[in-house]
Formats: sequence, C-alpha cells, structure tokens
Amino acid sequence: MLQQLESVKSKWGGKSHVIDRWLMDRQALLVSYCKLAGINNDSECLPDADEIANFCSALLDYLSAGHFEVFDILVENDTEGLNLRDKLYPELSKTTDAALAFNDTFAQSVTLEQAADLDSALASLGETLEERFTLEDELISHVHSNQRDPEVTL
Repeated sequence: MLQQLESVKSKWGGKSHVIDRWLMDRQALLVSYCKLAGINNDSECLPDADEIANFCSALLDYLSAGHFEVFDILVENDTEGLNLRDKLYPELSKTTDAALAFNDTFAQSVTLEQAADLDSALASLGETLEERFTLEDELISHVHSNQRDPEVTL
C-alpha cells in the first residue's frame, strides 16, 4: 500500500492542494496502520490500547474527510466526475462500513478475546484499505485526466 501511495504521489502530487493534503493524510494513516500491525517490527506484543485508539481516530478522520469533503470537491461542477463518484460510491461505502466495524470492535477497549483476533482483523482491514485507495485513485485520476484543479483547502 505504501508503494501504491508513492506511485500516486509521484504521478499526481503537487498539482492540487486538496489532493496533496488527502495523500498526506493517507500516508499518515498507512504509517499508523503499519506500526499497529507490527510491520517491520520483531515484537510479538500486542499494541497498547492508546495506539489502537489513536489509529481508529485517524481512520475515522480519513474516512470522514473522503465522504464529507474530498469526494465532492474533486467532482464539483463536473458531470462525468459526479457520475464516476456515484458509480464508485457503493463500493466506497462498503469499505467504510468494514472500517467502521473495525473501529467499533477495537476503538474503546480490547478484551483478551478481541486481542486474539486483532491480527486477522488488521489484515482484513489492510485489504479493505487497499481496495478503498484504488477506488479513490480512480477519482484522482479523473481529476487529472480532465485537467481539473480542485483548489479548496481542507
């Protein structure tokens, strides 16, 4: 996912403040995800509750920005873009629902039973995020292929 993000940043970065900010937020979310998932970490300890809560907060912030700000900014005054958003929205909503389910399960506190499922839940969430980022990248690609420059700052 980080390699996909670097590819997107190199292809479309620097052309829109909105997209640049969104990609920076995505990068921060991915770094937090990798830390929580223990990627490149030899420790077999579970993350502490604050780490999980902080990740869940960042996840909700990222999801909210997409649904309530960025998606609309990217396609405003663009009939083709609005049609694309409407086409992608059901799939984006599925990824949102899966991420919200993760948040509902792990954000407040983690029981021993839940802790046993954290690794598999994180792996599933990783797949969900990868799918979401691919869908979001379709919107970004549309903006750039149509030479649109959404310059509203988030």
